[in-house]
Amino acid sequence: MTTFYMVDTDEAFEIDVQELIIAGWAGREQAGIDEHIEELKAIGVTPPSSTPLFYRVAADQLTTAATVQVLGGESSGEVEVVLIGTPQGTLVSIGSDHTDREAEAWSVAHSKQVCAKPVSRQVWTLESVIDHWDQLTMASYATFNGEEVLYQQGGVTGLLHPQELLRRFGLDQPQLAPGQAMLCGTLPVIGGVRPSEAFRVVLEDPVTGRKIEHFYNTKTLSVVK
Repeated sequence: MTTFYMVDTDEAFEIDVQELIIAGWAGREQAGIDEHIEELKAIGVTPPSSTPLFYRVAADQLTTAATVQVLGGESSGEVEVVLIGTPQGTLVSIGSDHTDREAEAWSVAHSKQVCAKPVSRQVWTLESVIDHWDQLTMASYATFNGEEVLYQQGGVTGLLHPQELLRRFGLDQPQLAPGQAMLCGTLPVIGGVRPSEAFRVVLEDPVTGRKIEHFYNTKTLSVVK
């Protein structure tokens, strides 16, 4: 069970996430998809067969921990909106599709499975933001040599609207089933994809002034050969 808290009321949701989905290549415009494809091609990643692609990841990889362990020094985070299905409706949070870039060069699906997926405990209801969804913004900040720098920044307009994303996933309504969670696509990186010591992700709603964020450190485990 994972506990999430509503930003406005501190209402707690105990959620047993049983299915974790990563929506890859989920850009709204082909130009944005192509940009992400090119930046990953630069580190050896094969372009996708179609877009978007829905990767399945072990549900226990979803974590709200402040530290994640990674194998070797070739992994990095990327900011993504997270949708979480509950009996009370779908919730919205912010997380990181932390990915092993070395493994990604030979299998994107395997690279997604290798790393934990950090997500904030803070949530909104999807219903409370869906009418002004395109005004939401997200950003990530990476720490290099003790200094935090802006790593990604932009509006969610670069990514498929939840209604369209979930339609392509095969759902008639913009609502996940209880126990499902989905990471919904990322933004281009400023300065190229690279590993960091720590990562912070932020989702902001300028209409209501609300903000969700999560910070996590990465602990690198040595690779024994």
